[in-house]
Parts: sequence; structure tokens; C-alpha cells
Amino acid sequence: MKKQALNPYLPSWEYIPDGEPYVFGDRVYVYGSHDRFGGYAYCQNDYVCWSAPVNDLGDWRYEGVIYPRSADPLNQDGDMLLFAPDVTVGPDGRYYLYYVLDGVSVVSVAVCDTPAGRYQFYGYVHYEDGTRLGEAEGDEPQFDPGVLTEEGRTCLYTGFCMPNDAERHGSMVTVLGEDMLTIVRKPEFVVPSKPYEKGTGYEGHAFFEASSIRKVRGRYYFIYSSVLSHELCYATADSPFGPFRYGGTIVSNCDLFIDSYKPAERPMFYGGNNHGSIIEINGAWYIFYHRHTNGTNYSRQGCIERIEILEDGSIPQVQMTSCGANGGPLKGEGEYPAYIACNLYCGDAATTVGAPGDWMDCRFPRITQDQPDNVEGQGYIANMRPGAVAGFKYFDCRGVKRIAVRTRGGARGSFHVKTRWDGEILGTIELGRNNEWKTYEADITVPDGIQELYFEFAGTGKLSFASFELRK
Repeated sequence: MKKQALNPYLPSWEYIPDGEPYVFGDRVYVYGSHDRFGGYAYCQNDYVCWSAPVNDLGDWRYEGVIYPRSADPLNQDGDMLLFAPDVTVGPDGRYYLYYVLDGVSVVSVAVCDTPAGRYQFYGYVHYEDGTRLGEAEGDEPQFDPGVLTEEGRTCLYTGFCMPNDAERHGSMVTVLGEDMLTIVRKPEFVVPSKPYEKGTGYEGHAFFEASSIRKVRGRYYFIYSSVLSHELCYATADSPFGPFRYGGTIVSNCDLFIDSYKPAERPMFYGGNNHGSIIEINGAWYIFYHRHTNGTNYSRQGCIERIEILEDGSIPQVQMTSCGANGGPLKGEGEYPAYIACNLYCGDAATTVGAPGDWMDCRFPRITQDQPDNVEGQGYIANMRPGAVAGFKYFDCRGVKRIAVRTRGGARGSFHVKTRWDGEILGTIELGRNNEWKTYEADITVPDGIQELYFEFAGTGKLSFASFELRK
């Protein structure tokens, strides 16, 4: 029996943001940066790779470290970080990994004979005279490479533009020759930064970072993070050089703009920066993106949502879910970990993660773990104070009559269970004050059908929430 696919799609102890997915053979591989649980900066770990069968997106396999940050000659002491990478297959059939270190503004390249083997440093993107891209007069700093190779040429998209920095004009495309390093067409701007958005159609959604490029049905899709940071937007063109026309938001990691189940302006998760791309897997289209955990920007986890690309080329915005790439709702029975919450908020709704300082006083609930970084274990939700809500969707409920929850902490009160964030209370589970994980349960009937589930804490103190179980 295949495993159900959950969000986040990797184990709860793994932190792979900035996901760039690709199908090679009968497997989908995801390449991203690598955060550290409890880290103090972005991307503190080495590049690793995970893969899954194209017909079973609930069965992800760890492929190991594919590139340590000390492998770059500019970073032999490992002091600089590996920011978001991308991978493309060159004309020679080898796999090329493009990335930028955090202390420089040049594009590095590594190469491997297989999708998830050990990559070896290959060189730096440069002009014909040997000057590295990013260091020539007039070059803008390089960041977040996105690459697409076709007909012997590689289009390299890069850029990082703070909203009020008029010295940076937007995302740019540079064309490389068959050696995958030498520039044959100099950088050209394709999507504007905020100071240059007026009259372009990108107003309010100008380019910030996270360039990614895909070709779909003969049309080029440029996916990027806008100046709003929490959203992944797209633009389309008939040529890899544009002109790219703004299309809309594909996903927001706080569900902003979604108005199907709540007001459009209400955030339903604590968001932050975003980075990802689209991919067709086994006949269906998906968006890979990331969410923020542990109350900081620096422990991000990859998520997936099913999307539609309509006949006119548009992509309607999708909401965050717990079922992600499952192909439908989760089974309305059995135990589920609380860390798969797709909605998480309290009385103080916010579009960004809580302060990374004193968590004892932080008002926001957060997804976290007990074990150190890179040690297997199960995540959970901590700091659920009165009014905190954890939401999960979707479940195919049939005959659910009883719900159990596993909690711990110095709190007294109860969980109110609902099938809408603003809906009526279906039932209440009384909770105790306990320092070890303990299960509490109550008779609660969930209406048959595809349902959302929300657990709202009412009482005093604060608690941690490990899991819930749906029983018949």
C-alpha cells in the first residue's frame, strides 16, 4: 500500500527550502538549499537531495549530501553559505548545479554524471575574456540562479532586488554556451524590480528574488518571489527573453489573497520568504514552495500543492493544505502528526513568523522539535496559548465518532473542534496539565464528506500539540 503524501513532504526533521523539482527517468528529484533546525542564518547546511517515484509522492528517499559548501575554491574553509541552487542537464547529458555563495556575487557551477551523485566543482560563469559574471563593470550582483537548457544553450536567470533599491533593476537572463560556463549573450532584464514597476503590469508584485524558469506547452513560465516575499508569482512569454507578462500569484505561504474559505486579506499561517517552482509529475502539475517553522526565518520546510494550468496558460492560486501531493484528501481515520498543520495562528494574525528572541514570551504558536538538527524524530506544535488554532485539510471523513489528541505542557483547558475556522464547535476535548505526552479524547461526530479540521485551545497557560486521531 502506498503511503499517503503529507505536507511537508519530507520528514519533519528535514529542512529543505527553495525547492527546484525535476523528473529524471521514473523519479522526481528536489534540489534546494539546506536550513538548520535552530539555526541563526539561512542555508547553514550542505546541499542534499531527496527523490521519490513519480507514481508515489509519499515515498521520499534521502540521496545524501551531493555537494558540501567547502567544495568551492572560494570557500575552502566552509565559512560562506550555499544559497538556493538549480540544476539542468547539459548538452553532454551531465547534470550541472548552479549556485551562489552568500559572500560573493558570482555564479558557481558543479557537475555530476547522475542526478543525485556527488557533484564536483566545475567553474564560474564568465565572459569570453574570463571576467566572472557579477564582477564586470555594469554587472548587477548575482543571486538565486534558475537555469533552462535547450538546443545547446543555457538561459541563466538571476537577481536580488530589495524593494527600494533603484540600483537593481530586476531579474536578468544571461545565455551560456555549450560549455555551460561561457557567456554568449550578455545579461538582459526580463522582470522589473519595484522602482521600475510602473506601467509594466507588475505593480504590487515586482521582482524580489527566487528566479525559476520552466517551459510548458511551448510557453515559458518565469516563477519568482515578489516584493511581498510570502508569495510565488508567475509571468509568461513566448520566448525565454520575454517580454514576460505578469500572470498572478500561484501560492502564498500565509494563504493571503485566498478568499474561498476566509477573507482574502486574512493570513492563516506565519509566512516569510518563499522560493520554488512548478513541475509536471505523472501527468499532474504541482508547485513546490516552503513554509517557516520554529518561530524564525531560518528553519524552512518544503511543501507541495497540486495546481492547474488552464488552457489559456493561467494558473489559479492554490491554498496551503496538509494533503499536498496526495492526489486527494487524506483518509478520515487514524493518527496524524500535528506538524502537518496548514493553518496556524492565534488572536494576533500575522503574515510573518514570530520574533526569534524569547520564545517564552512569544505569542505565536510554532512548529518545532525536541531533537537536535539532522536527528530523526517527530515535530510538533509548541506554544499553543489561549486562542491559538491549528488547522488541517483535507480529510475524507466517513463515520468519525471520536477524536483523540496527544498534548503536554502547563496548561489547563480544552480543544474546541471545528470543521471551519469560523464555524460552530462540533465538540470539546478536555485537556489536563501534564509534563509528558498524554492522550485525551472525547465523543465528537464529524459530518461525512470532505472536511477541514481546526483545533482551538481555550483555557490558561500554554501547551504543545503532538498529534490527533480520528476514530469511528
